[in-house]
Amino acid sequence: MTVPERRVRDRRVRRRFDLRATTVTFGLAAIALVLVGWVVRMAFDVAQRRPVWVFVLAIGAVAAVLLRRRARSRSSAGRTALRTTDALAAATATALDELEEGRAAERVEYARGEETTVVAPVEHEELDPYEFEEAIADLCRRDGCAEVEVVGGAGDLGADVLAVAPDGRRIVIQCKRYSEDNKVGSQDLQRFGGTCFTVHDADVAVLVASTDFTAPAADYAERCGIVCVNEERLRDWCEGGGPAPWEPPGPEQDGPEPSDRASW
Repeated sequence: MTVPERRVRDRRVRRRFDLRATTVTFGLAAIALVLVGWVVRMAFDVAQRRPVWVFVLAIGAVAAVLLRRRARSRSSAGRTALRTTDALAAATATALDELEEGRAAERVEYARGEETTVVAPVEHEELDPYEFEEAIADLCRRDGCAEVEVVGGAGDLGADVLAVAPDGRRIVIQCKRYSEDNKVGSQDLQRFGGTCFTVHDADVAVLVASTDFTAPAADYAERCGIVCVNEERLRDWCEGGGPAPWEPPGPEQDGPEPSDRASW
C-alpha cells in the first residue's frame, strides 16, 4: 500500500522584492549623503575663512554633550544644592547672631567702662614725654572733659593737650616732663604765655610738670593767669584728692605764698 507524501509548507514568510521601497530608500540615502557632503564642505570653507568659528562651534558641541549628561542628574544635584544652601544659610544666621550678641556685650562693657573710668596712679617720672602727655589727657577724660586731643609735637606752639571743660571752657595744657632736679623756670612760662591765649584762644591755660616750679615762674604764672600744676598737685589730681586744674581751688589750697596760689 502506497501512502502519498504530504508537502510541508515553509512557514518562513518570504518577502517579495519591492522596487518602489528600494528606490525610495536609496533616494533618501543619496539625499542624506549630499546634505552631509554639503555641510562638510561648508564647514571646511568656514574653517578656512574663519577658524575661530570652528573653535566656537566645537566648544558649543562639547558643552551641549556635557549638559545633556548632567541633565539626568540635575534633579538630585538640585536637591542636594538646596539642602546645602539651607544648611549654610542657617549656619550663617547663627554666626551673625552670635557676632551681634558679642558686639552688643562689648558696647555695654565699653559704656560701663566710660562711666567708671579710673586712671590708676602712676610714677610720672617713669614716663617718656609722649606717655606723660597721654596720661594728662586721660585725666582730663576721667574728669568729664570733651574733645580731648593730644597735639604735642613739632610745631605745637606750646599746646600739648587740648580739651573742653564740662562747663564749655576751652582748656590748653602744656606738659613738662622734667627730671626731679630740673624745675620749670620763668622762660618756660613766658613761652607758653605768649601762645596759650593769643594763638590757642585758651579760656584756661594750664602748665603741668612732673617736677616743681621756680619762684619767678610761679609769679609770672600768677600775673598772666596760668594755672601751674607741680608734682605734688599732679599726684593729688591723679589720686582724686584735689580739684582739676580748671576748677577753683579749695580753701585748703589758699595760702599767702604766690607760688602756692599759682601752682593750683
